[in-house]
Amino acid sequence: MADMSPMFRRKASQERLVTLIRKPGCHLCDDAQQVVEKVCGDLGVPWEQKDITEDEALHREYWEQIPVVLVDGAQHTFWRVDEERLRKALTR
Repeated sequence: MADMSPMFRRKASQERLVTLIRKPGCHLCDDAQQVVEKVCGDLGVPWEQKDITEDEALHREYWEQIPVVLVDGAQHTFWRVDEERLRKALTR
């Protein structure tokens, strides 16, 4: 039975998606990207980044909060990304 757990966990992580919303030249965005890359890499969770300067809707919604991290399309955090909090959100 214990052998099945990692398989289910791996399957679940492949269905997750982390989105980093950022802008060019943003040091907090660079810091957030390092955390997202590390956590997603460790857990095998795909991630993407979106540039708010190229998307008017994202710009209107998130301009004062960037960087913003979405987990499965829902806002997880903004400004500073806490590695352990993101890890917990992705392993629930």
